[in-house]
Amino acid sequence: MIKHTGLALLTLLVCAEASWAEPLAIVGAKVFDAAGSEPYVATVVIDDGVITSIDKKGRVPKKTKKIDATGLSLLPGFFDLHVHYTPRGEPGTTPQISQAYVAAGVTSVYDFAEAPEAFAPRREWLAGIPGPHVNFAARMSTTNGHGADWSDTNTTKWVNTPYAATEAVKELLPYEPDVIKVFTDGWRYGSGIDNTSMDEPTLTALVAEAHANNLKILTHTVTVERAAIAGRAGVDILAHSMLDTDVDQETIDILKASGTAYAGTLAVYEADKPGMPAFAENTPAMENRRTRFATGLRNVKALHDNGVLIALGTDAGMPLTPHGRSTLHEMELMVKAGLTPTEALMAGTSNSAKAIDVIDQRGTIEVGKAADIVLINGEPWTDISVLYNTAYTFVGGELMFGDGAPEPVTDTYMVASKIVSPMIADFDGRDTERTNRDTLVVGDPDGGKERSWQVYEVIPEAGKDGVLHLTASLSLREEARAGVVLPLNRGNVQPADASVHEGLQFDIRGDGGDYMLVATTTGGTWSKSLVAGEEWVTVQVPFDSFESPSESEAWTGDDMLDVRFLIKRPGGQDVWMEVDDVSFY
Repeated sequence: MIKHTGLALLTLLVCAEASWAEPLAIVGAKVFDAAGSEPYVATVVIDDGVITSIDKKGRVPKKTKKIDATGLSLLPGFFDLHVHYTPRGEPGTTPQISQAYVAAGVTSVYDFAEAPEAFAPRREWLAGIPGPHVNFAARMSTTNGHGADWSDTNTTKWVNTPYAATEAVKELLPYEPDVIKVFTDGWRYGSGIDNTSMDEPTLTALVAEAHANNLKILTHTVTVERAAIAGRAGVDILAHSMLDTDVDQETIDILKASGTAYAGTLAVYEADKPGMPAFAENTPAMENRRTRFATGLRNVKALHDNGVLIALGTDAGMPLTPHGRSTLHEMELMVKAGLTPTEALMAGTSNSAKAIDVIDQRGTIEVGKAADIVLINGEPWTDISVLYNTAYTFVGGELMFGDGAPEPVTDTYMVASKIVSPMIADFDGRDTERTNRDTLVVGDPDGGKERSWQVYEVIPEAGKDGVLHLTASLSLREEARAGVVLPLNRGNVQPADASVHEGLQFDIRGDGGDYMLVATTTGGTWSKSLVAGEEWVTVQVPFDSFESPSESEAWTGDDMLDVRFLIKRPGGQDVWMEVDDVSFY
């Protein structure tokens, strides 16, 4: 059980029965309902996942279990509209990320890191992990834009015209995204090179098609000029701060008229955050960062004072922006910007629910709303710093954190699936975009503004029903890359247990150059160099011949994620290869 500052001083009297089965009465807490009332003491009853009564006289229905919450504050669970469940975050594994959120009282997050193919398996996995509601954003950008500079088009849609934007939204609908994240600005953060930006007609068409399908649009928008474009296009939420200059009244009026909310992700931009290397403290880059952050603080205050809805996002999962705690720190930074603690709490609860259009379901403490609630030791509307004293967190009426909550999950990945058939992909007689394991073949080109251009497709071949053909024009760099990925399970979420097999077998031919076979596992990438000429050859590669990702890593085969065929060579070349009948042996 994770203990938080001040909890050892609490006397939390839970009824004698150990079960947390509903209905449950939370007795004596001071309620911050985020609906406009002054905090008040009441008994709040939750049953079947919703708040069923709020009684200021403290009456408890018969046959109802109780928590004596005297001295605690009860608030709606917090929202974070901008997070990344990424392996480079803190923590960096899905179960532990979810647990970090509920330990901080966060009950709804919006994950911007996943490819659409991963939505379904991740939803299934997360359903069994103590954590918040995790909502998934489908990603769209421009060709070579921010967000597209490292991914293929199955991860981030690349659109540059109104027609392409409209069609791309339609292509995403079968995956049932919760929202769409659009990287509209090529200006990254003021500290890196500019990428391409999305023009106003394209963004306007994208928003219109999304809204026609009841999808909200959040944008990576980081300058005042681009914020005005987003507002005119009808964007629902700006998911970053304007850092280039102080916002002008015209832009404020555009955002207010369009109903565009603002989630400034101050936590990711904070200049002097804990963990920042000491050597960077007095550099020109750090001074620039401090200047931009100060601009971000002023703009949050200016927008708030002029009636623009302030919501909460953090960009947690980025460096030095830890999950859970950053959501709470975002509210502290809002107070630093000049909002009152009450206004910051509203931003993190009901404002965010309004911005994302779920206020009819959650975001306030009201009868009929989902029991997404947090109990805190202290009064954060008086002292925002007590936010960290989480006592209990409930998500949909289920206890996720606090005394009696499920034990934290120690596993870091889904339980591996078994390999029933050794065939991974024969590219014959089926949906040519998918493998025999019903996974989407995806590209793996190099990233950045100067990147390789590649095409891969299943084509007929003499003596074969179909083969996977890859052709590429490699980027002009010292080492360029093109390639394809064959996931073993959808979205590379669940590992596969291939420990009973000795290696990989496949047919290959190519332009006579060097190729690389890669087996990706939860512990890293295992690689083997190959050479293939224009004649088809059948190759067997034992797993014990692969180069390990590190000296300490030993091959087990029980945690495989995918198989990759890569071309890594000096840039500027036109290259090709074909593979077929990829299987375990």
